[in-house]
Amino acid sequence: MADQEIMDPNVRYLAEEIAENHADGLLSRREAMRRLGYLGVTVMGASALLAACGGGGGEGAADDPTAPATETTSADSPTPGGGQTAPAAPPTTGAPLPVEDITYPGRGTTLLGVFAAAASPKGAVLVIHENQGVTPFVRSMVGRLAGSGYSALAVDLLSAQGGTATFTDPATIGPALTANATDRSVDDMKSSLTELARRTPGAKLAAIGFCFGGGMVWELLKAGGSPELAAAIPFYGQANNPDFARTDAAVLAVYAENDARVNANQPVVKAALESASVTHEVRTFPGVNHAFVRSIDDPTAGPAHTQAQAAFGAMLAWFDRHLR
Repeated sequence: MADQEIMDPNVRYLAEEIAENHADGLLSRREAMRRLGYLGVTVMGASALLAACGGGGGEGAADDPTAPATETTSADSPTPGGGQTAPAAPPTTGAPLPVEDITYPGRGTTLLGVFAAAASPKGAVLVIHENQGVTPFVRSMVGRLAGSGYSALAVDLLSAQGGTATFTDPATIGPALTANATDRSVDDMKSSLTELARRTPGAKLAAIGFCFGGGMVWELLKAGGSPELAAAIPFYGQANNPDFARTDAAVLAVYAENDARVNANQPVVKAALESASVTHEVRTFPGVNHAFVRSIDDPTAGPAHTQAQAAFGAMLAWFDRHLR
């Protein structure tokens, strides 16, 4: 990263996401500079960071954007020669179910969340949001999971500040998330797993997260999660100082081919998973950028939409293997 003044790994990650969004054309330079300023990055540092991230690649960089994701060998299902495994038939995906806003007890606070109950749960899933809090994408993912047979709960990691809905300026959300120490966020996630277990008695649990939320899933795994946590899927999340000796959850790590920033973290993640003998697979989806799963409901997004659907199918297949 160009700006060496940023030492806190969560601040660094959020700053890099802002720069990447600017490079992808999602934020103007003015808005990117404003948001970096809220994170405490100096004007000089912000300018250097934006320049270092450049213009980014397009979604159609792969030769065949409909090709299956690249896989590395799983700890529990080795492939002869260490090559690619054949893609499994996609699980059945049901129509999304309605979601409801709920509250439940956390450690010293009341947590806010979004919940949807599957008719006959095959398991239950904790959803960790991106760096903009509980967005419509997160709410839709909860309903989509419930419609596919998995009760789901998205925790609002901004609950201590009144919840995502209280933030009228998106630029202030990142600093609020970083103001919550990692330990607090881990406590909130653990309390959410407890609530999810209460609402789905006897079900095995999973945790998934996107971008910032993917990083939080890695933190949850480092902390040991909970006894009921059987599976975890960090979507393009960065792991800081990974050590997974305290978890027994089966991990599917999802990456995007054109996401060089997060992909640079892959080797250390793979080494930590292997060192801890964690059942795992690492899959990279071709021709897409960071946060491609946001396009799951947008057929006009081309390869991003195609690969988002493929990633959702891979997630359900992972749950079918490890939450039964």
